[in-house]
Amino acid sequence: MMRGQGVGGHLAASFSSLHRLPQLIGSLWRAGPSLAVAIIALRLLRALQPPAVLYVGKLIVDEILLRGTTSGAFVPSDLLRADGLGPLYGLILTEFALVAGAALLSRLDGLMEQILGERHSNRLGAELILHANALDLAQLETGEIQDRLQRARSQTLMGNSLLGQMLNQVQDAVTLLALIGGIAVYAPVLILLLAFALLPSLLGEAYFNSLRYGIDKAATTRRREMEYVRFVGANARTAKEVKLFGLGAYLAQRFSDLAGAMHRDNVALATRRALWGAVFGALSALSYYAAYGYIAWQTVQGTITLGDLTFLAGALMRLNSLFERLMLGLTQIADRALYLEDLYSFLELAPTLTSPAQPQKFPDRLRSGVVFEGVGFRYPGKDDWVLRDLSFEIRAGETVALVGENGAGKTTIVKLLSRLYDPTEGRILIDGVDARAYAIEDLRNRVGVIFQDFVKYNFAAVTNIGVGRIDAAEDRQRIEAAADASLASDVIARLPGGYDQVLGDMFNAGMELSGGEWQRIAIARAYFRDADLLILDEPTAALDARAEAAVFDRFRDLSRDRTAVFISHRFGTVRLADRIIVLERGRVRESGSHAELLAANGQYASLFRLQAEAFQ
Repeated sequence: MMRGQGVGGHLAASFSSLHRLPQLIGSLWRAGPSLAVAIIALRLLRALQPPAVLYVGKLIVDEILLRGTTSGAFVPSDLLRADGLGPLYGLILTEFALVAGAALLSRLDGLMEQILGERHSNRLGAELILHANALDLAQLETGEIQDRLQRARSQTLMGNSLLGQMLNQVQDAVTLLALIGGIAVYAPVLILLLAFALLPSLLGEAYFNSLRYGIDKAATTRRREMEYVRFVGANARTAKEVKLFGLGAYLAQRFSDLAGAMHRDNVALATRRALWGAVFGALSALSYYAAYGYIAWQTVQGTITLGDLTFLAGALMRLNSLFERLMLGLTQIADRALYLEDLYSFLELAPTLTSPAQPQKFPDRLRSGVVFEGVGFRYPGKDDWVLRDLSFEIRAGETVALVGENGAGKTTIVKLLSRLYDPTEGRILIDGVDARAYAIEDLRNRVGVIFQDFVKYNFAAVTNIGVGRIDAAEDRQRIEAAADASLASDVIARLPGGYDQVLGDMFNAGMELSGGEWQRIAIARAYFRDADLLILDEPTAALDARAEAAVFDRFRDLSRDRTAVFISHRFGTVRLADRIIVLERGRVRESGSHAELLAANGQYASLFRLQAEAFQ
């Protein structure tokens, strides 16, 4: 049973996670302080109800026996006499009130816990989104952080179940202490007997909970792969290729293989847990009946009354289940707290890309422009340089095109310009100031980027454009102007709901667009941002040549008073730029206007003629 790191290591791992509970309690409290106070009060009342019912039951039995001994032979009809309606019926009425009141308190408490739990999970979900957004792109793109984010995302509802478990523990503990106080008057040795017998259950459950968490954590990557395979195999967006290539059986088998490996691990652990649980259960039953035999013998000896026997028998029965629930509840909380560690450790991740303590004020308008000065960059964890000793200038008010083969570093330059990454070496100057001297938020607010893999938001068309500058998303006039500028207004005019039409295929009311139509919406988003530095990374890849020419004619008109950078593989479009920078293996190979580069008869001229010949 006890292999691997051993019982001690697993127990330490299990219970060390309890240090996260104060964070959860604080988070729940902030979600609804008044609700939390009311829930605690209700739980305390519910905790005192079982011992109160048992004690009142003891008084009823003693009262009945007392009447039998003082009035001779006792028959049930004696209770119907007028003089029997006093203390006895008062006790019966009290017990009824306690039992009926418990049901009411339970319903009220359940309602309040549900409300608090929903408030808390909603609050935590929003917090997770904000924190993930605050992390660096370099962090989010790593497999390790993706695994941690996956685990954290799955734990946002953990607080709701843990809330109920912790309250159950507190309630059971109060009930247990009250019952222990009553039993201690008659037979304190019984308490030690029950506690000793249930200790193995506590240790066993903690050990297996730790093993369970270890298996789940190790399977995170496999579980993400399962979700991906399930997405590819049963999704409208991938259905065409899956059907065409006959991938259904392959994907189903791959999913089954991954799921089968996880299933085998789970069955092996569940079997071991069940066997040892049966052993611990037998110890618990043995201790209970030993205690029950002891109080029965005490009653026969006349040491305790029949009413005392009733109270003690009921208390022992409850104590047995309470001890077991408390022990198992504690290990279950420790088990769940292990998963809570996934959530809070993710929320404690700090971004490495930060703003300076005293940032420079970002210029209202670029005056000199942007300079790359000996810039080198390689992605975290990679040995190969994407850019190396890269130096060039983008003058203020200039439209610059970046061209080069795939892997030349064009998109990486865009990520550095928008400070999604910092250079590994060298620096980027914006109006003569190192980009790292500006606040990240200020810099990104002045940069408008549309990547080739832009996001297709399943929101209304007006919101799809408005996310470009979310603080101005209510300005319908500006949104429509941006749509006109990008030629997206023609697309929107054909939608049944116009600007209020939900786009995409995720929701029933949604309407899917073609690739080119989506790109016009995305370009409108960039125009709506009204940034000083406008960057389009292959924004028209899904458009035909005529539509692309129309978009870039608008782009030139709209970018005359601002600095603009665009990437395109179509040289008919590239020639519209004021200056063209040709990149090769992360360095500048050539730079100049279209006419200058043709006259130089270098790489650009060769590529231009090659592409022109393809259309002849």
